[in-house]
Amino acid sequence: MALDLEEQEQVAELRAWWNQFGSLITAAIVAACVAFAGWQGWRWYERSQAAQAGGLFETLAHAAQAGDAKALRDAGGALLENFPRTMYASMGALTAARFYFDRNDLKSAKAQLQWVLEHGRTDDVRDLARLRLANVLMDEKAYDEALKLLDEKHAAAYDAEYAAAKGDVLIAKNQPAEAKAAYRLALDKAGSGNNAFRESVRMRLEALGG
Repeated sequence: MALDLEEQEQVAELRAWWNQFGSLITAAIVAACVAFAGWQGWRWYERSQAAQAGGLFETLAHAAQAGDAKALRDAGGALLENFPRTMYASMGALTAARFYFDRNDLKSAKAQLQWVLEHGRTDDVRDLARLRLANVLMDEKAYDEALKLLDEKHAAAYDAEYAAAKGDVLIAKNQPAEAKAAYRLALDKAGSGNNAFRESVRMRLEALGG
């Protein structure tokens, strides 16, 4: 069917508009498709990474429970080397640190905790690593280093535990007055929850004469 004059003018305008902007529109569509494909690919990659890291963490956790140092070392090494950006890596390093600490391998425990301080994905895991590292340093009689760590900025949720740990270090340094103040602060920050923690701190404070 022949087009009337008005329709012919509209078609001509459309062709002219397409000739001017068509390549830009095509490029934008292609770019959007590429971006979407890249985003989907990245999501698949992240899921794949998380699945592999989760498998290694599970192996590490089982090894820790079984007391299998070699399996724990192998899984932990692969986890930190290949998947350092995952939360599983930080969790694995914290688990390995506890394993080594319980076996009095303070050097290995420190290495794991230092890794979390340098590479941990969240403030929470870094705060926890700092607290545990202070305990390791106290066992090494590096009291001033431990106190320096415990004085660093941390989340309010850790205030009570940091204060209690500081009290322990001050006791080891034979500074009972300062230790009492730290324990009182720990009780104050603990609030009404965590009865086991409160009782532990209360007993330490009472041993110093309140």
